[in-house]
Amino acid sequence: EVRLVEPGGGSVQTGGSLRLSCAASINTIRLCFHWFRQTPGKEREGVASIDSTGMYIRYAESVKGRFTISRDNDKNTASLQMTSLKPEDTAMYYCAARPQNWSGYCSFEDTVYMSWGLGTQVTVSS
Repeated sequence: EVRLVEPGGGSVQTGGSLRLSCAASINTIRLCFHWFRQTPGKEREGVASIDSTGMYIRYAESVKGRFTISRDNDKNTASLQMTSLKPEDTAMYYCAARPQNWSGYCSFEDTVYMSWGLGTQVTVSS
């Protein structure tokens, strides 16, 4: 089982930036990573995914052009750089991972991810 820890998060004003990190307990060379977010009373939303090679990346429409997902397999980490933050980005952000044995994009479906971090709160004030 992969343990995921998500340092980062915090509070910023509209237009600010934050960087989230996800540290895995195992070698990440064959893992999909995905960042999800959730606010109370709403379903969990896929934000960004990155495949094991770093070549196949997808973003939710709501964050395209503002968020950047990346990974460092040497350090067994994944990151989410968030810029131009908006109040609607306020949520608990979760890192998730799953083994990847195919070539291509990782799923945006949260049900297929087997390993999850505890989450980190991001609050954007207007």
